[in-house]
Amino acid sequence: MNVQATQFATSFAVQPTRTETNAADKIAETAISEQDLELIRTLKVGDQVVRAHEAAHIAAGSGIVLGGATYSYQRGPDGVQYAVGGEVSIDTSKVAGDPNATLQKAQQIQAAALAPAQPSSQDRNVAAKAAQMAVEARAEIAQQLKASNVAPVEETSGDESANKQENTLGSIVNITA
Repeated sequence: MNVQATQFATSFAVQPTRTETNAADKIAETAISEQDLELIRTLKVGDQVVRAHEAAHIAAGSGIVLGGATYSYQRGPDGVQYAVGGEVSIDTSKVAGDPNATLQKAQQIQAAALAPAQPSSQDRNVAAKAAQMAVEARAEIAQQLKASNVAPVEETSGDESANKQENTLGSIVNITA
């Protein structure tokens, strides 16, 4: 499964420059050049946004990121390639036979998916699937605890607490999430 960045798209179209030399055409070339400069500024900002978005996924997904980010590009009127979209692949598989590790991994997947300042809809979908994986891992942990007849320890006071401790000695389990 992939975590995909928000696609940055621009509505500016690059128009061919004119080669005629009369005054009206020179004015048109200047207008196009201004449009080109605006497009370049827009593409530069978009490139920074896309790269920061993917970097946030990578930083939060340390250990589950499969390789680096891949980008899609648009060539600007200046001939430079600007990132307009990106993607980071992460390992979203469960940890076989270890629901505690699966729970921790699900939480990390969710954190990596939601790490950018503005998560995309794909990012939110990945986070939702990770949340579901966490629910399933918690259910499996609860089932394992029930199967091993471990009763949850209740807080009590006085003599009742001492009696409870006698009955549960050796069966206290700490689960951290």
